[in-house]
Amino acid sequence: MREKGKILYIASTFGHLASFHRPYLQWFACQGYEVHAAAGGALCDLEGVSRFISLPLEKSMFSPKNLAAVRALYRLMRKERYEMISLHTSLAAFFARLAVIPLGKRRPGVMNTVHGYLFDKDTRWTKRMLLLGAERMTAPVTDWLLTMNRQDAEIARRYHLGKKQMCTKGMGVDFTRFTPPTQPQREELRRRLGLKPSDLVLIYAAEFSGRKNQAMLIQAMQGLPENVILLLPGQGDLREACRMQAGKAGLVDRVRFPGFVRDMENLYRAADICVSSSRIEGLPFNLMEAMACGLPVVASAIKGHEDLVCNGENGFLYPFGDVGAFSQAVKHLMEEKLRQRMGESARHSVQRFGIERVFPELTVLYENAVKDFR
Repeated sequence: MREKGKILYIASTFGHLASFHRPYLQWFACQGYEVHAAAGGALCDLEGVSRFISLPLEKSMFSPKNLAAVRALYRLMRKERYEMISLHTSLAAFFARLAVIPLGKRRPGVMNTVHGYLFDKDTRWTKRMLLLGAERMTAPVTDWLLTMNRQDAEIARRYHLGKKQMCTKGMGVDFTRFTPPTQPQREELRRRLGLKPSDLVLIYAAEFSGRKNQAMLIQAMQGLPENVILLLPGQGDLREACRMQAGKAGLVDRVRFPGFVRDMENLYRAADICVSSSRIEGLPFNLMEAMACGLPVVASAIKGHEDLVCNGENGFLYPFGDVGAFSQAVKHLMEEKLRQRMGESARHSVQRFGIERVFPELTVLYENAVKDFR
């Protein structure tokens, strides 16, 4: 097929592109586009990508390395004359758009996919003004803006953060692996994990960070019955601090840290309730995967969660950081019939975010965006 032009994907890490964008990278390549990928972190095998560009991106907004990434992207975009750049993750999207601004009329079309603004109405004023200011500064070169939850869509609309704005259902989740277990499968999985039939198992799969707030869940465990077990798979800077917190609270046997887990579906199938204590989200895969496995949810009432959890139907929402409200919701779900009913509701309600439904919707948007940029 004749090549139509060049598309550049940009994210903070290649791992992000591997986790969320593989089908779309392949789709662009199949349509005849030459696809390049620019990101930080370790390289990943990404089918459809013909060129990989490593960027010196760091999480700190004020790192000099990020300005080096801006210079590298400016030179790259000036040379390659991309038809479109597809931006992902807040930090990478900001610095990439800084590189676009001086290109003037020679710039490519810009589509920014917001995987979750790192601020909302409850963020402290100084941080909110800094992050919102960065988005407003780069809004003039944001031709298409895709958001994933209602609050982010409202922020984008109110502050005119993109010329064409669409609220999507995220990138789509492949639920093929994430299905409820049969009773024998569940019993075997729990036996392997050393769980008793009477244990009520909570699970929260997330990076250990202040934003994910695992410390609150560990605190809450002290007030929950002895048969409640908390599984915290994942890695991150605060993992050891959380382990120490659990040890000091006498929860070594009840709060467990499986580390990085490849077959997360089996942990979900062994669990009873998916929980989240996060401060801010976009449209979290961890909740959607757990819901597809038939788990009800107890999650903080924040953006992203509110788009997935209908309070009292497929789970419960509680005020962020409220240990008492979280514990009360868990205690409600100790009733097996309620847990089963809400779990079944969760499984059905999350199907609209499946990749088979989202993929055709997003690729139509991509087609329309590229036509706009020609």
